[in-house]
Amino acid sequence: MDNTMSFQKPSKFKKFLNKFWTFISKPQNFLLVILGVIISAFVVIPLVDVIKDTFLIHEGAMREEVGEYIGGDYSIVSWTKTFVGPHAKEIFWTPLTNTLLMSLLACVFAVVFGGIVAYLVTRTNLKCKKYISSIFIFPYIMPQWTLAMVWKQLFDSMEVTGTTNGIFARYFNIVMPQWWCAGMFPCALVLGLHYAPFAYILIGGIFRNMDANLEEAATILNTPKWKIFGRVTLPMITPAILSTVLLVFSSAMGSYPVPHYLGYAKGFAFPTLATQYQEQLVDAPAISSIISVVMIIIGVSILLVNQQSTSGRKQYTTVTGKSGQVSLVNLGKVGSWVVAAVLILFTAFTSIYPIISFGLETFLGNPHDYSSFTTKWWTHNQVGVEVGMYGQLGILHNKAIWEAFGGSVLVAVVGALCAGTIGTLVGYCVSKNRKSKFANYVNGVAFLPYLLPSISVGAAFFVFGSSLGIWDTYLLLILVGTIKYIPFASRSSLNSMLQLSGEIEESAIIQNIPWIKRMVRIVIPIQKSSILSGYLLPFITGMRELTLFMMLCTDSKLATLQIGYFDEMGLYAFSNAINLILIIFILLTNEGINRITGASLDKGIGG
Repeated sequence: MDNTMSFQKPSKFKKFLNKFWTFISKPQNFLLVILGVIISAFVVIPLVDVIKDTFLIHEGAMREEVGEYIGGDYSIVSWTKTFVGPHAKEIFWTPLTNTLLMSLLACVFAVVFGGIVAYLVTRTNLKCKKYISSIFIFPYIMPQWTLAMVWKQLFDSMEVTGTTNGIFARYFNIVMPQWWCAGMFPCALVLGLHYAPFAYILIGGIFRNMDANLEEAATILNTPKWKIFGRVTLPMITPAILSTVLLVFSSAMGSYPVPHYLGYAKGFAFPTLATQYQEQLVDAPAISSIISVVMIIIGVSILLVNQQSTSGRKQYTTVTGKSGQVSLVNLGKVGSWVVAAVLILFTAFTSIYPIISFGLETFLGNPHDYSSFTTKWWTHNQVGVEVGMYGQLGILHNKAIWEAFGGSVLVAVVGALCAGTIGTLVGYCVSKNRKSKFANYVNGVAFLPYLLPSISVGAAFFVFGSSLGIWDTYLLLILVGTIKYIPFASRSSLNSMLQLSGEIEESAIIQNIPWIKRMVRIVIPIQKSSILSGYLLPFITGMRELTLFMMLCTDSKLATLQIGYFDEMGLYAFSNAINLILIIFILLTNEGINRITGASLDKGIGG
C-alpha cells in the first residue's frame, strides 16, 4: 500500500476550526467573541426592527387614497409622504435643515468656549485655575435641559413667548427679541454651553501633554505668538477639535429637551428631527421611525468620519508624555486676575446660578415672582385641600416623586454596573487584539450607540421592547441604558489598557496565575481610576437622561420624565424641585466618588 495515501491535507474548514479553537482558547479572545455577539445582537436587532417599522402600515393608520383603516400591511407610502408628499417640507425637510444648522452652530459654540478655557487654563498664567477647571465641567454633569430652563426663566415674556414673564421682562421691563428667546440661536447656544466641557477636556488634554519643544523652537526663532499658534499649536490640537465637533454634532442632533423648551414662541415654531419624531409618534409612527432611521444614517456616517480622522492621527503625533517645560503666556498681573474674574462670572451663570435659581423657584408663589414666598410646594400634606396644586401633595410628601426618583437611581446604578463591566471587558479584550479585524469590529459596534442620537436609540428599542412585551419596564430601561452607555466605559478602558505594559501581565502568565486573578490583582488595581470613571459616567448620564427614555415608559417611572409631566400641569415649582434634586444628587455623588476613589470625570469623556 502506498503510504502517501494515509496523509491527507486538512480541509479549509478544518483549518478554520483549528484557528478558531486556538483563538478562543485564550480568555480575552473567548470574551471578545461572546461580547461581540451579544453587543451586535442588541445593537443590530433593534435597528433592523425600526427599519422594518418604517414600511409597516400600523393598525388604525388611514390609507388616504381609499379612506379605510388598515393595519399589518407593508408599504412605501410613509417614505413617500416623508420625502416627497404634500407636507414633506413641514414633516421632514424643514426639521432636518433646522437640526443640521443647530447642531453645527452648537459645535462652534462648544469648540470656542471649551477651547478658549482649555488654552487659558493650560497655557497661560491664569489665576484660580483649579476652581475654574473643576466648575467648568458642571454643565455637562447637569441635565441637558437645565440651562434651557434657566434661559426661559430669564428671558421669557408674555409679549414674545406667550408664557409667564421672566426676570428681565418682569423686573426690568426688558423684552428680548424673538430670535433671542426661541429658535436656533438659544437652542444652539445652550447646547454649546452644555457640551463645551467636551472641548475643554479633549483639547485641554492635548495642551497638557503635547511636546513643547516645537513651540519653544519657534519662540527661539522670534516667531510671533499668533504664528506659533496658527502653524504649530493649532495643527497639534486639530484631531481633538475634530473629535469634539463629531461628538457634539451627533449628540446635539438628537437633543429633544432643549428644542422642546426653547424652540417655540408665540406664533413661532422651530421644529427639529427630535421634536418632529415625538410629534408624529402617535398619529404616524412609521414616519417617526423614518426620522429615526435618517438620524441613525447620519450617526453611522459620523462614526465612519471619526474612524477616518483617528486613523490619520499619526501625522499629529506630538503627545509624548514628556512635554518638557511649557512657557506660559503671560497675561500680566492685572490681566491674569481680570480674565479669571470673567471666567468665574461665566461659570457662575452656567454652573452656580442654575442651582440657586431652581432652589428659589420652589419657594415662589408664582413663577419668577419674587414678591411672594411660600413653602407649600414642599410641605403641603393635606389630601383633598386645594391650594393651587391640582390635588398634589408637597414635594416632601409626594410619594410619586420619590418613587420616580428611586426608579432613576435604580436604572442609573444597574445600568452603570452593566455598562461599566461590559465596557471594561471590551476595552481590555480589544487592547489585547489591536491588529484583529474582529476586535476592530467589536470596538466599532460597541462605540456606535454613542454616536447615534439618543432619540434614535430610544426609537429602536421602543419598537424592539414593544415586540417583546417589555415596554414600560425597568428591564427595558436598563437594557437600553447599558447599550447606550457601554462606549463610555469601553473607550475609557481601552485608552488606559493601551498604556499598560504587556510585560506586567506576561510575567504573571509565566507564573501560571489564572486570568481572573490577573484581572483582579494586577490589571484592575493599576487602572482603577480609569475603570471607575467608566462606571461613573454611565451613572451620571443615566440619572439625568430624558431623550433616551421618554418613549420607553410612562411618566411615573423616572424623575426626568416627571419634569415634563409637571410642566404640562403648570406646576413649575415641582419641575424645578425635581431638577434641583437631580443636580444636587449627581454633584454630591460625583464629588463623593472622586474623593473616595480618585475617579475623575475627565478621564472618561470623549472618544
